[in-house]
Amino acid sequence: MARRYDPERRTRIIDAALTVIAADGIAGLSHRTVAAEADVPLGSTTYHFASLDELLVAALRRCNENFVQALRSSGLFAEEGGAGQGEGDTGQGEGAGLAEELTRLLDRWFAGERGAIELEYELYLAALRRPALRPVAAEWTTEAVALLSRRTDPETARALVALMDGVCLQVLLAGGTFDAAYTRVMLERIVAGGDA
Repeated sequence: MARRYDPERRTRIIDAALTVIAADGIAGLSHRTVAAEADVPLGSTTYHFASLDELLVAALRRCNENFVQALRSSGLFAEEGGAGQGEGDTGQGEGAGLAEELTRLLDRWFAGERGAIELEYELYLAALRRPALRPVAAEWTTEAVALLSRRTDPETARALVALMDGVCLQVLLAGGTFDAAYTRVMLERIVAGGDA
């Protein structure tokens, strides 16, 4: 019997893993549950992902790519002439603009489906217990800092990413709502070096 050619199978398996995790958490993830969700034979999941950690790495990488793509397309980097513009810039205009755009990005993110954000953070935080996920979790921070460093210095970029992470975790864990005004002020303070 000829083997069926299915170039999208690996992608479907990753999508199915994300669906399973969104519904049942990481505890509900198994090759069997993913195979059933993807409507593929069990052997396909183990062929593409020998272990659940390999599958979780692929799922977390997909989530990272989604957020970094949202950051790239946010309008923050529309003017490539702005690369490195923030270095040594103490003017409020640039910092306020960066803080405003990051706040708008987070606001749009929280306006979407909350389950998607919870899924991303569940995978992100799984790196605490699963060492295989740590390098991929760190990739998100590295990429976000690199992007933000086009608009400010790398240390400020790292602080901005840390604040955004903290705000997201607080909203998710406390079950609250995103406070855009507060977040914008805190981001402005970081960009201005604490003087805002």
